[in-house]
Amino acid sequence: MSIQRIETGTRMSQAVVHNGTVYLAGQVGEADGVAAQTQEILGEIDALLAQVGSAKEKILSATIYLADMSTFAEMNRVWDAWVPAGHAPARATVEAKLAGPQYKVEISIIAALEA
Repeated sequence: MSIQRIETGTRMSQAVVHNGTVYLAGQVGEADGVAAQTQEILGEIDALLAQVGSAKEKILSATIYLADMSTFAEMNRVWDAWVPAGHAPARATVEAKLAGPQYKVEISIIAALEA
């Protein structure tokens, strides 16, 4: 079975495709605020999924990391508007210290490829 790596660097790849499944690295945004970062991240997820032949309707699992859990509702407003009705993935949201203080949200995705 082949493994396809997308946007590979020394430390990580932004996406890895194997056996009909795509694994995205944690995506972060540079915008100010939780809502703006979430919107930016979801746009990047859309682009990466499209690049490998998948889409948000094919997301199996999402892990969302928040620097401050008090921003949960703010992030969810953006997330809920983005997820297509009837296609909500399995999801976990946790509070975590992220790679830098400028990051408020990080989202990691596992999705199926288009059949």
